Amino acid sequence: MTAEFDADLDVRGLNCPLPVLKTKKELVPLAPGTVLRVRATDPHSVIDFTAFCDKTGHDLVAHREDEGVYTFYVRKAG
Repeated sequence: MTAEFDADLDVRGLNCPLPVLKTKKELVPLAPGTVLRVRATDPHSVIDFTAFCDKTGHDLVAHREDEGVYTFYVRKAG
């Protein structure tokens, strides 16, 4: 499954909390409704991204795991 996205962030190789922190920073200049694709390798990132979106109001449109790479599609709140 793939989703459409407007911006891309590669945080593979980074561990908690860096994937979420870099995602937060990347979302700042984006327009509301923009979808950011984030690719991570930290297995804990599924929990982290779910909690991040719940707390910030951003929408976790979709996420998947493929051979140890976790891909998240986050729509910026607005």
